[in-house]
Amino acid sequence: MKTGFGERLRALRLEKNIGQVRLAKEIDVGKSVISLWELEQCEPTLSKLIALAKYFGVSIDYLAGLED
Repeated sequence: MKTGFGERLRALRLEKNIGQVRLAKEIDVGKSVISLWELEQCEPTLSKLIALAKYFGVSIDYLAGLED
């Protein structure tokens, strides 16, 4: 079963043991944005997707669910 962006983001965040507020500060978005992404109610811009990939050390393809 493929996991969605929101599930992958939440798993990466929990694996790194950080809260939504800290992640939001790290990539310069509001805390509510992280929540919306994790609930898959909206999607990040390309620049924020790149920031997330760099922060977690994963590929954009991984975040997007294109690779395991």
